[in-house]
Amino acid sequence: MTRPILTAAAMRAADQAAIDAGTSESDLVERAGAALAEAVRRFVGPRETLVLCGPGNNGADGRVAARHLADAGYAVRISTLDELDEAEPAPLLLDCLFGAGLNRRLEDSVSARLCALAEAAHLVIACDLPSGVSGDDGALLSPIPKADLTVTFGALKPAHRLMPAMARMGRVVLADIGIAATSDWFEMGEPMLPPLDPAGHKYSRGLVHCLAGKMPGAIALSARAAAAAGAGYVRVSTSLAIDNLPSAVVQSDTAKVNDPRVGAILVGPGMGDIPQILTLALTVARPIVIDADAIVAVGEPERLVGHDVILTPHEGEFAKLFGELPGSKPERALAATKQSRSVIIFKGPDTLVASPDGRLGFAPPSPGWLASAGTGDVLAGIVAALRARGMAAFEAACAAVWLHGRAAERAGPGMIADDLIAALPPTLADL
Repeated sequence: MTRPILTAAAMRAADQAAIDAGTSESDLVERAGAALAEAVRRFVGPRETLVLCGPGNNGADGRVAARHLADAGYAVRISTLDELDEAEPAPLLLDCLFGAGLNRRLEDSVSARLCALAEAAHLVIACDLPSGVSGDDGALLSPIPKADLTVTFGALKPAHRLMPAMARMGRVVLADIGIAATSDWFEMGEPMLPPLDPAGHKYSRGLVHCLAGKMPGAIALSARAAAAAGAGYVRVSTSLAIDNLPSAVVQSDTAKVNDPRVGAILVGPGMGDIPQILTLALTVARPIVIDADAIVAVGEPERLVGHDVILTPHEGEFAKLFGELPGSKPERALAATKQSRSVIIFKGPDTLVASPDGRLGFAPPSPGWLASAGTGDVLAGIVAALRARGMAAFEAACAAVWLHGRAAERAGPGMIADDLIAALPPTLADL
């Protein structure tokens, strides 16, 4: 199940649509404040609470929440923006100063006082977004404290799933206040994978053809991941034997890349400076996953137009292929996918999947231990397997990113790429 993600402008439009349909603005504020109070009660028991209320809707939400918390036995004090310097700290701080609509730096005195009050508190809970965050691009407009919990309403905002803001959110809770939120931007949810045909065979389950290069260890990880992710048959084109590949992965120096049974071609992991390998892949009318060294070897993004391609760049590879595109990470991802007419997995701690038709998937948070050598090769293998199994390019990319993150959670701290591959079958079984 996916969850829509709305920019500040889209959220204002959704709010207005609810009002036009008969829900008063005061009702929306009452619902949001009550939902904030309920989230606070579930997160922490009654204790002395300071609610910082700004001049807009966030402040109004905070006042409603303060009333509900007082009724529930919390000792509540409210401080407005003008009273911030005189506010005394409390063990529980509710930051209801500014939300997703903020687009300017906080005054230094306000930012400093907010940080001081947060440091003195035991727990910090933010309404909509921590104050000082840009809702649409995840930028930190001012120094801000880290929240332990962020409660938002109606829909997630881009900043909830974009760095550096994402690291300041704590746990994010989405409250339903009766707003119909729809968007081509969404947080990826548990995927629907193709069912296994009881009458199927290894080729109908998907043949992934991997093209090896100078460093065969990387493509070996990808091939093993493709097999673990459910491909019916995985083979590696290589003239050098690769040690420690499972028996399910076939090595060959004669297999044809234009074999009509091939469901997806994977090129790039460990390729090195042999661009002819990418050129070979692009001669075949098959779905292609282009990763690592092959991304830089593309040269011009327009070269990919007319091909069925999924690209998997991290920030450095993205810049080498597309240059310094302007705008936020979502804007850059969408501009790049339209330029190349390819699905793009823009990797990082805030991975995005962009489609030329304007759809944009935001990855849910993944554990920090996923940032280790070889995990990108594993992701490329998962993508290729799902593409070979018949999933459409955008859906396969989103499903692979989701599975990658959940397998990392299962593998646990200290994980290496081999552990990530081992965690794929039980993660798939959970579906």
